[in-house]
Amino acid sequence: MASEPGILTDWPWKPLGSFKYIILAPWITESIYSIIVGDEKGCDVFNLMILPLMLWRMLHSQLWISLSRYRTTKGTNRIVDKGIEFDQVDRERNWDDQILFNAIIFYLGNKYFPGGSHIPIWRTDGVIITLLLHAGPVEFLYYWFHRALHHHYLYSRYHSHHHSSIVTEPSTSVTHPFAEHIVYFALFIIPVSTVVFTGTGSIIAIAGYITYIDLMNNMGHCNFELIPNWVFSIFPPLKYIMYTPSFHSLHHTQFRTNYSLFMPIYDYIYGTMDKSSDTLYKISLQRKEETPNVVHLMHLTTPESIYHLRVGFPYLASKPYSSAWYLWLLWPVTLSFMMLTKIYRRSFVVERNQFHQLRLQTWAIPNFREQYHLKWQKESINNMIEEAVLEAEEKGASVLSLGLMNQGKELNRYGEVYVKKHPQLKVKLVDGSSLAVAVLLNSIPKGTTQVLLRGNLTKVAFAVAFSLCQKGIQVTVLHEDEYEKLDISLGTKSEGKLVISKSYSSCKLWLVGDDLTEEEQRKANKGTLFIPFSQFPLKNLRKDCFYHTTPAMQTPKALENVDSCENWLPRRVMSVWRIAGILHALEGWEEHECGYTISNIDKVWEACLKHGFQPLTVSTQSKT
Repeated sequence: MASEPGILTDWPWKPLGSFKYIILAPWITESIYSIIVGDEKGCDVFNLMILPLMLWRMLHSQLWISLSRYRTTKGTNRIVDKGIEFDQVDRERNWDDQILFNAIIFYLGNKYFPGGSHIPIWRTDGVIITLLLHAGPVEFLYYWFHRALHHHYLYSRYHSHHHSSIVTEPSTSVTHPFAEHIVYFALFIIPVSTVVFTGTGSIIAIAGYITYIDLMNNMGHCNFELIPNWVFSIFPPLKYIMYTPSFHSLHHTQFRTNYSLFMPIYDYIYGTMDKSSDTLYKISLQRKEETPNVVHLMHLTTPESIYHLRVGFPYLASKPYSSAWYLWLLWPVTLSFMMLTKIYRRSFVVERNQFHQLRLQTWAIPNFREQYHLKWQKESINNMIEEAVLEAEEKGASVLSLGLMNQGKELNRYGEVYVKKHPQLKVKLVDGSSLAVAVLLNSIPKGTTQVLLRGNLTKVAFAVAFSLCQKGIQVTVLHEDEYEKLDISLGTKSEGKLVISKSYSSCKLWLVGDDLTEEEQRKANKGTLFIPFSQFPLKNLRKDCFYHTTPAMQTPKALENVDSCENWLPRRVMSVWRIAGILHALEGWEEHECGYTISNIDKVWEACLKHGFQPLTVSTQSKT
C-alpha cells in the first residue's frame, strides 16, 4: 500500500478475494452461447480470443516468475543481491488483477464500440501502425507520466506502492494501485483503438502487442541480466529502443533515473539516464553462479507440492503447505511435472538464503514421499542423493543437511552409506537428529513425569527415550515389539523407567511418529498434547487436544530472503533438520552427524539459542 493511499487505490473487486474471476462469468457465458447457437453475422474471432489471451497472459507471467526465481536463486547474472521477504509476496499476490481488468475492457469494447468485433487475423498495415504508435506517443507520454508519479504528491499516494519492492520480480511490474492501471491502460490502448477505429486492426496486431508489453514488463523486473552484449554490438542503436533488466533495476534502487517504459531513448534525450547503467549491465552479465556454504536437501511430498516451491506459485509458497481444491484443475500440468521427474534424475536449486556470512541453498530431489517407501526405488533415490552430495563437495560446500532425505536405516542408514563409500568427503553430512532430540526434550512441559511413545521407532525416538529415562521421566509404550526394541537398545540405561502398558489413557503427553493411526489418536484422553518426533505432521483429528508442530524453531531476523514457508510450518519457522546444517557450519564442527551418531544434546541446544533460533510453544490451556 502507498504511504498515503489516494482515491481509487484498491481494485473494485477486492472484497471478492479469490472469487474475483466470477465477474467474467457473464461475458464468458455469452461467448460460449454464441458459439453453440451460431451468429448470422459470422463468427466473432476476437470475442472468442479474449479468454485464451487472458489465460496465455497468466501462463506467460507465471513462467517469467518461476524463471526469475530460479535464476536469481542460482546467482547467475543476478543484478541485486538483496532478498525478498513475506511482505513483498503479500503485496504482489494480486498481479493478475490487471489481466482481469483488461479482459473486462476488451469484452466491453468488442461489444459496444464500432469496429471492435469481427476483425481479421492479420493485416500488415495494422501491425506497422501499432509499432509506430507505441514508439511515439505511448513511450513519450509514459515517460512524462512516470516522472510525474515521482513527484511527492503522486508518489506518496500511488507510485510508492510499486517502489516498495527494491528487489524486483516479474510480479512487481504490475503491482500498482488501480488508478495507475487506468492511466496505463489508457496509454496502451492508443495503438489498439487506433487500428480498430481505422479498420486496420487484426488479432495478431492486438494479441502480439499485449504479449510484447507483458514480455518487456516481466523481463525488466526479473532481476537477472539476460540480454547478451553481442546484440548491441551487432546493432548499436538498439540501446536506444530496448532496455535491459539491469537498466530498469537501477530505477528501483536509484528512483530518480531511468524513467523510460521500454525504450531508453527518452532518458537519453532528457538527461535522466543513470550514469552507472552500462557498468551495472556488464557486471551483471559477468556474475557467476553462486557457491553455497550450506546445502539443504529436500524432496517433494505430493505431486501438487511442486506449486508450493518457491519457484512455483509465490503466494502458495508463502503459506504453510496444504492441498487446495483448485490445484486439481491443473492436473494436466501436474502430470507433466511428474513425467519430468522421471526424466530429470538429479537435484535442482529451489531457494537461497543468507545468514550472516553463510550462503545457504536448498536443493530438491525430484521424487515424491511415497516413492521412499518402495524398495525398488531405493537404489535410484540413493544414487540421486549421492550425486547431490558429490556436487555439493565439488562446489565447495562445507555442510550438507540431509533434511527429508533422512528417511531411516532402511534407505541409507541415516546417510552413513555415503560417508563410508566416500571416506575423503570434505563436506560434512548432517542428519539433524541431535537438534531434533534437543528440541523435543525442551518442548515437554516442566513437571512432566510420564510420556507415551508411539510410532515408527527412528533414531530420534531411541535417543529421546534414552534422554527421558535418564531424566527420571517414565516412557510408556503400547506394543511388545516396540518395548523389546527399546529395552535391547537402552538396557540398564533405562533406569527402570521404560514400561509397557495396554492403556491409551495412561498419560496426557504423547510423543508420536509416522505410523500413529487415527483410531489410536481417538483413544487419547481429552486435553492430550501430541508432540511429533517425525518429519511429517500429525493429522489434527481432535479439537479437544493440543498439537505441537514437527520439530522446528523460529528463525532469527538475520536470516535473509525468507519469503516462503518450509512445508507445513508457519512463516519464518524452520525445521531442525535444516537448522542443524546451519549450526554445523556456524560452529565449524568437523565431524559428520549421520549413521547412528548423536552429538552432545546440550552443546547443540546452546549453540542454537546462541545464534538466535527460538523454541516454539503451544498453548495447553483447557479447550471447551
